[in-house]
Amino acid sequence: MAKQLELKGRRYWILSEPHGSGWKASVTEANDDGQSVPVGIEATAETRGAADDAAERKLRRMLQAY
Repeated sequence: MAKQLELKGRRYWILSEPHGSGWKASVTEANDDGQSVPVGIEATAETRGAADDAAERKLRRMLQAY
């Protein structure tokens, strides 16, 4: 399952997968040509929702810096 976000005119996907006893979420940017580019943001947590939320917070923080 993936979560889609649209921030500052760009589209991002937060992808989650099981990781050990918890979850790992990573962020990719979706381009108009159908390609996806890893952003370099990852987060781990005990639950999928917590990992997704942590990755989204990191992404929003990164985008505010630019």
